[in-house]
Formats: sequence, C-alpha cells, structure tokens
Amino acid sequence: MATRRLLPFKDMGGCSITGIMDESGRRFAGDTIIRSIRNMHERSNGLGGGFAAYGIYPERDEQYAMHLMFDTHQAKRDTEALLDQRATVHLAEPIPTRAHPAISGEPILHRYFVNIEADRGRPHLGEDDLVVELHMQINAEVEDAFVFSAGKNMGCFKGVGYPEDIGEFFRLEEYDAYIWIAHGRFPTNTTGWWGGAHPFSLLDWAIVHNGEISSYGINKRYLRNFGYECTLQTDTEVIAYMFDLLMRKHGLPLELACSAMAPPFWNEIERMDEVEQAQARAIRAVYGGALLNGPFAVVVGSTGRMIGFSDRTKLRPQVCARSGDRLYISSEEAAIRTVCPDPDVVWHPEAGEPVLGELQAGVKVN
Repeated sequence: MATRRLLPFKDMGGCSITGIMDESGRRFAGDTIIRSIRNMHERSNGLGGGFAAYGIYPERDEQYAMHLMFDTHQAKRDTEALLDQRATVHLAEPIPTRAHPAISGEPILHRYFVNIEADRGRPHLGEDDLVVELHMQINAEVEDAFVFSAGKNMGCFKGVGYPEDIGEFFRLEEYDAYIWIAHGRFPTNTTGWWGGAHPFSLLDWAIVHNGEISSYGINKRYLRNFGYECTLQTDTEVIAYMFDLLMRKHGLPLELACSAMAPPFWNEIERMDEVEQAQARAIRAVYGGALLNGPFAVVVGSTGRMIGFSDRTKLRPQVCARSGDRLYISSEEAAIRTVCPDPDVVWHPEAGEPVLGELQAGVKVN
C-alpha cells in the first residue's frame, strides 16, 4: 500500500473554486486562472491548491498524459518498470517547475505520454478501461507513487501551498488551454499532502470541490463494485470516479448523472407528473449508492466541456457568468470580475441544477 507524506496539522478555510472555458476552443494562458483564484486568497489556508487544464498537449493529443509524483527515487523506478510492462511510453520527462519561496517539500514530479494496446485476454476492455486500471494499480500498489492525472491533451498541477503560488511554481503562464479549473484550500477531512490536493482526476475527468461529502464511505464501497479504488484519503475523490462511472461507463446524459448524485427529495418527486416521477424513482432505485450527501459545489472538467453543479439544497455558493464565448463558474462573483470586469450575464444556478459549457459544433482544438 502506498504511503503518504502528511503535514502534522489541519487548518480550516472556506474553499475556493473557479473555472473558465472558451467554447470557441481558443486557448489562453494560465495566468488568467491564477488571477481569478488569487482573488479568493482568504478562502484558502495554504495547505492545498491546484489546477486542471485542457488543450495543453495538442501535439500529443492521442496519447495519455500521465502526471505522477514520487516521494522516493525507488518509487519512480518501480512505476517506470510497471509502465514498461503495461504501456508504450512515447515520452518521459520532468514536469517543468521553478523555485518558489512559498513552496517546499515537493515530491519528484514527472510526466509520461503513453498508450496501452488492447488486452487480448480481455477484449471487452478498451484503452480507457486499461488506463483506469493502471491508474488504480499505481496508486494502490506502488509505494510512494501517485497518479494525479492521466487524460488525453490535459493535465493536473497541484500541491501543498496557496493556489496562486502552486500555479507560479508549475509555470502555468507557459501553458495555453481552452478550459482551466482551479481550487484553493485543502480537503476537509485530511491533513496536507501533495497527492491529496484538488483537483482529483481520472482519465480526462477533473474535479474541484467546495464542501464535504458525508456519504463518502457509502460512495467508496459502491464504486469498489465497479473496480474503482479510493486511495487518496479524501471525500472529493469519489466525485471524479462517479462521473466516469455514470457518464463514460453507463452512458448517462449529464442531467441524469447529476440527478443520480444530487437527486430531488422524495416530497419533490411526489409532486412530479407521472413520467418524471417514474424516471426519478428509477434513478433513485438503481443509483442509490451514487447519491452524494452533504454540502458541495463542484466544477468538473472533461474533454470539450465544463460542468458546474451543487447539492440538493445549495449549501455551498456557486455563481456563473458568460461573456462572449466564455463561461465562468466560481465560488464568488468577484473572482469572475477580476478577469472579466463586465460580463454579458451573471446568474446563480438553482440547487442541483447543472450548468454546462461545451465546445461549439465543429470546433477542433489544436
């Protein structure tokens, strides 16, 4: 079982999340998202910050970009031996960073661009399934090694520190992306360590979360039935895996997937018409283990889309705005206006209502 480098204390803060998507596919540098999340500095506590970016590796968009952190050189050697057994590694290199006065104790940070050939003994598994399996295996079995993202043409960058410092440490102003999401503060029920900071990611899914999932134990056991192992010691991890299960594996549309995770209350279901009531009852019956209890607001990234949604009673804030082709989702309106002073429209979504940004038809990011 992998070990964790933990700080010996916890410090509470308010959590900050923000996301920006250009639906035209135009990519923009990471300094924009850094300015947005910096505006909410007081909501953080210096124990965690991170980003996910989409469209940053267009020259390798058919390969999975595996971002890994290692606490020891032996962990790196063990992981690379496993990658050589299970994948084709096209490129391996350190993740570029710069010395930063506010960042210390960083692990070894490396990225691998890989593909995995079909398993002849298990023809029902596609390449995505095999990458998920490899991701889970490294996190669960390789001591001191952690995958923090493994999607195509995207990557996560995270660690212990304030988010604006983490962004500068990872030189995010040098990357261009059409979606950026960011988080400040550390997971509610864990102490600080690099692998446990937000975002949490699987394949091209990446999640930043403000709140607390009190149903974590139930969700964790439910996901294990489908081969997902939660090893990162925080409640947010289950949300990333739940999106992958419901939308990629089970093919649910966004509205139904969100309805499974944040369903209407039974008294609301009773007031629906017959067709809606039947659907809502079926979702509750089939996906009871997917229900997320507790307060949450999340921003979700995946290839070609950005999603925001909150719990059934909206116990955590979420505000959205649009300006031209750009969609903004954040904990605070001020974080949006810092980078977009005069948006076309600003609104607060209803509880449990998903907000979706998508690439415009025919757009190919390059």
